[in-house]
Amino acid sequence: MSKQPCARVLLRALRRLCCYADEVTLFSRRLPHVLTRSDLVLLLAPTYAKARLVDDDEASERLARALAVPAALDELYAGVSAALGDTKGPRTSDDALVDRVSAGVVARRARARPAEATPAISAALIRLDLEIGMAPESMRATLATPRGRALLDEGLRALGAHVVKELLRG
Repeated sequence: MSKQPCARVLLRALRRLCCYADEVTLFSRRLPHVLTRSDLVLLLAPTYAKARLVDDDEASERLARALAVPAALDELYAGVSAALGDTKGPRTSDDALVDRVSAGVVARRARARPAEATPAISAALIRLDLEIGMAPESMRATLATPRGRALLDEGLRALGAHVVKELLRG
């Protein structure tokens, strides 16, 4: 057995272990290690709490359960990756931008402000609510329609942009 197929098998196993599917395209392979699931929970809790009119502890608990589902986490990472791609300038390297995100996580992850409520962000929050049983199951079919999927994708990109903006501000 050559080294190359062995490396591919190891990479696939690592992705499965880390709950990231092969088809998810990340801005950087470092992203899930720099911006962990618990960091995403802290960054999105104010938005979820404001939108759902719950306290921060309840919002954090719900988000932690929702982001424990690999598909939901992957979709959120895809939104963050798209936002990082939009933020990257012509002279900024991927590693430099991820380093800035890493510094922002250390400095500001617990001081995030809520995102502005829009229909797209509401669709993304409904997607997370579906994973924990807080939204009616009929909403899954609504989000699966072409119009619903487009709104959901826009909302995931908007949440990703909000996360990136919060981490890079200052």
